Amino acid sequence: MNVSKISEAKAFEVKPGRTRRILHTDHLMMVAFDFADGPAAHPDSPHTHPHEQVTYVAEGEVMFFIGEESTRLAPGDMVAVPPELPHRIQLLTPTARLIDTFTPLRQDFL
Repeated sequence: MNVSKISEAKAFEVKPGRTRRILHTDHLMMVAFDFADGPAAHPDSPHTHPHEQVTYVAEGEVMFFIGEESTRLAPGDMVAVPPELPHRIQLLTPTARLIDTFTPLRQDFL
């Protein structure tokens, strides 16, 4: 059984105040991103990737930017990001947890 328990999963530090935990199958990846470096005065730098992405806000609030559009997201909100479209976030609360799913797998995360 492919299981990841938060109490046992290794957290990879992305940068100070930001960690991720990963679970994946052969074709689908789920990533729990924990942020403890907010609130932010400005959005992160935009980035793109060839993967389809769906983000679920588990905790905290963020401003989510896709292309030229932005929306405030709170716990329970979700957003879909098409491949190759620039996107970024701005933390609005001191902490947040985003659950991202990707297909295909983000090899750069493995």
